[in-house]
Amino acid sequence: MKKKGKNMKSEGGAKVINEMTLEFDGISDNESFARVAVAAFVSSLDPTLEEIADIKTAVSEAVTNAIIHGYENICGYGKAGNRRPDPQEIHPGKVRIYCRIQGDVLHIEITDHGKGIDDVEKAMEPLFTTKPELERSGMGFAFMEAFMDELEVTSRPGEGTKVRMLKKLGTDPWIEDED
Repeated sequence: MKKKGKNMKSEGGAKVINEMTLEFDGISDNESFARVAVAAFVSSLDPTLEEIADIKTAVSEAVTNAIIHGYENICGYGKAGNRRPDPQEIHPGKVRIYCRIQGDVLHIEITDHGKGIDDVEKAMEPLFTTKPELERSGMGFAFMEAFMDELEVTSRPGEGTKVRMLKKLGTDPWIEDED
């Protein structure tokens, strides 16, 4: 895990407090690591349990999409069962997560260099899946959109996909500022 925190710079008026970049193999074993790493990274902002759950869910969905759809590494998901992947079943590829805390906003980018998405708009429709044989629900992008404040997906077939998410923390209506 690479963290940069000492180099404060201004970006759009708000100070960048901290940045992190992770890169790992696109296999199912690393999905839980990714979600916990991002949750730990944002802990300095003292998020609520609900905010942490939202972030972990969105990261999990984006990373799972990269692994299953980008690299087509299905071992450990759906009907493939919960077994360790045979090295011959693994398609090589890395998933990269970049996080930035800017003020009270968490920015997350999850990138793969897998097969890409032919029709992003169609892929973002609830219940759409390209892997029905794996009993995929087709709700990944819908969950990301519901749990984060902003979601942007860019993709090119044969080149990969980038998912950008933004979450403003501390906006729960029951939290009051103590001035």
